[in-house]
Order: sequence, then C-alpha cells, then structure tokens
Amino acid sequence: MIHEFTEDNILSIGKVLESTPKRLGNDVYRLEMDNQEDGRKLALEIHLGLEVDEKRMNMVSVYSGNTFLQLHNCTAFIASEMLKQVTFFGKQNGITSGLIIEQGAGCSLYSNVDDSVLTGDFTQLPEDMMMCGVALSLSDTLDIDDFSFDDDNVS
Repeated sequence: MIHEFTEDNILSIGKVLESTPKRLGNDVYRLEMDNQEDGRKLALEIHLGLEVDEKRMNMVSVYSGNTFLQLHNCTAFIASEMLKQVTFFGKQNGITSGLIIEQGAGCSLYSNVDDSVLTGDFTQLPEDMMMCGVALSLSDTLDIDDFSFDDDNVS
C-alpha cells in the first residue's frame, strides 16, 4: 500500500496501466489509455497536494466517454501488475471509497463503503455487494491511523 504520490510512484502507475504519465504543471499527471479492441478510451488525472481549507489532499479524476468521476481525499493506492489495475483509495471515519482503473481503459467506482463490508465474510454479503467487498478488501491493509499529508515526506 502506498500512501505518498511521488514521481516514481506515478511512473509505476503508468507502467501497470501501460501509459506514459504526462506532467501538466507542477502537481498534475495525466495518463491516457485507448483500448481499440473494445472501443474504450479513458484519461486519468492525478492531482497532488491540493490545498482546501489549509489541508492537503490528493484527487484522482477520470474522463471516459460520457463519464466523469472524481475521488477526493485519495489517501493511498495499490498498483498491481498481476491484476493489471491500479486501485485508488479514500478512507475516512470507517468509510472507504475506491476507484479502480484497469489497463484496458476500464474503470469501477465503489463509494461510501462501510468498513464492515470490507472486513467481514464477503460470501455472506448480498450478491450485488460481493464484488465491492472483494475489490476494496485491499484497503483493509491500510494503516492510516497516523497518516497525514502534513508529513515531511509527501511529494
């Protein structure tokens, strides 16, 4: 689980998604994916160190066809070469939101998920919630109790 977004980490996200990150200004990176076989295009923008009410946060935006998604307060991410996807997490007060970007220009969003869904037995969940429990269970390894974007090592 990676809590900070450094230039090296942005490059590892690009490697998993098979897209070269383009730097837009000092604090925004854009990755574009084009899956011609399935007719899908997707653009991902990672905004680093935004300040809102004197608090730092990261934000991830997705542009695709008729869809626009944003994950505010992105606290961590996992870039998985095996799954060919990157999962961005926002976690606060027992609630998790996750934005999953796939190498083939696919995207899934799970929002405002209670931690009990992620820590329980996903086979006992209603079928419509089961995928969410599995997809975001990675966030269960997050150790954000002492995490803050005010730390000196955040890029």
